[in-house]
Amino acid sequence: MLINADRGNPLFDRNFNPYLTNTRTASRWMYEPLIMINPLDNAQTPWLATEWSLPDADTIQMTIRDGVEWSDGEPLTADDVAFTFEMLKEYPAIDIKGAWQHIESVEVDGDTVTFELLTDDVPALTIIGATYIVPEHIWADVDDPSTWRNEDPIGSGPFTLGNYNQQQYSMDKNEDYWQADSIEIEHLILPATNTQLDTVTRGYDWAYSFISDVEGTWGAASDENEFWFPPVGIIGLMPNNEVAPFDDVNVRRGIALALERGSIAESATEGYMEPAGQTGLILPNQEDQLDPSIPNQGMIEQDTDAALAEFEKAGYTLQGDQLVGPDGQQFSFALTTANGYSDWTRAAQEVQRQLGQIGIDVSLSLPQPAGYQQAISNGDFEVAIGGMGGGYAYQAFNSLLSSEFYVPVGEATQNNFERYQNPEADEILAELKATPDPDRQVELSQQLQNIVYDDLPVIGLYYGGSWGLFSDRKFTGWPSAEDPYMAPQNYDSAPLLIFTRLKLVKEDDQ
Repeated sequence: MLINADRGNPLFDRNFNPYLTNTRTASRWMYEPLIMINPLDNAQTPWLATEWSLPDADTIQMTIRDGVEWSDGEPLTADDVAFTFEMLKEYPAIDIKGAWQHIESVEVDGDTVTFELLTDDVPALTIIGATYIVPEHIWADVDDPSTWRNEDPIGSGPFTLGNYNQQQYSMDKNEDYWQADSIEIEHLILPATNTQLDTVTRGYDWAYSFISDVEGTWGAASDENEFWFPPVGIIGLMPNNEVAPFDDVNVRRGIALALERGSIAESATEGYMEPAGQTGLILPNQEDQLDPSIPNQGMIEQDTDAALAEFEKAGYTLQGDQLVGPDGQQFSFALTTANGYSDWTRAAQEVQRQLGQIGIDVSLSLPQPAGYQQAISNGDFEVAIGGMGGGYAYQAFNSLLSSEFYVPVGEATQNNFERYQNPEADEILAELKATPDPDRQVELSQQLQNIVYDDLPVIGLYYGGSWGLFSDRKFTGWPSAEDPYMAPQNYDSAPLLIFTRLKLVKEDDQ
């Protein structure tokens, strides 16, 4: 399989430590999680853990799979799992899933690992379950796992490292893998240089990329090329709730009503993604959680008269071709997005055009991606293009709304970039975190949907896609709209499940 999943800068750095940000992509196909989680809908598949239970809301018990071996032949045991978590506790920089924000202690009894949690914390299951497990007999001798490059990795996954150089590396099938019978790929080849032209012309079996005119490029390159772009998040406007006038919900609602989302989605994604509603849910993935009392599934239609009425409540009136505020000045603001994010830039330009039609002067600020990330983290923006939503409702709403992430402008945060505060939302989130009852979870999710719909902490525009490009020439069984068993991404843990579902096309059928 020729796979476009890793990029050199421009050459590869030999780093297979799965906990480091600059690790090779394939390191996370050699190390496995306890639970496989589908980002599309939070569906959970047993992986290194065969089963789990929550005896109460502050305890998780997992049974570790028997018969799994590390690629050097040593057995994988519950002790490896406990060691992994204790190592992450000692070196917080590599606790990339944030497991120890939830764990009080870890104990082993036979093949059972028990996690005592800091508090009632049902969502901790997915965070602990997604953590990569490493072998104690290798990592116990590492002086500092937060800097170790792990150049000769020993993992439990379906592939081991094959040939390696700075331009390309290969992965070979692990014949002793616990699911080896389900893996029909003998070798993976990962080149370092991948332009959009390379993606179309090199004959890749799997790539992950948004390509302009995908039918006329990727699709036209081969009759066997397919693509699937499911929604995995919501792209929207993040008004800085600490900065006037965006601290006024009437202003936020006025902006929301002034926008025609179909044109924004078309401009940003060339029509591949749909306009998004204002509930914070990804539809249809999470339709079973949607509050049916919210009008039009949360979709806010453009209504210029209603928008101007909302602005008027905040003291803004249309005078000629300008929307003028209480200070007598035209309403103007800078809209921040990352330079190089072409779909976001096109969305920002369409927002600029539409708001200009009702007299708002929008300028675009386009820092480089690192500068953009720093700006939203520190609150150094008026309105920014950003996101909300995700496959797991609690995490999505918590990241968006929780006051635990609130810091004043000038201080850095990793979530709640819009700096929203609402005691009611905090109370609902606290109950949702401690509630194991699925029906009550839906009720609480619906309460949070109404807060997002009414308060507009972030203004939803369109769905962000997962850009899966596949070829059926050699392998079939890719995830699809008809069989959405996993997001089509070829990074993190998702490929581990996809690899088990792919079937080699027999020579007679080629």
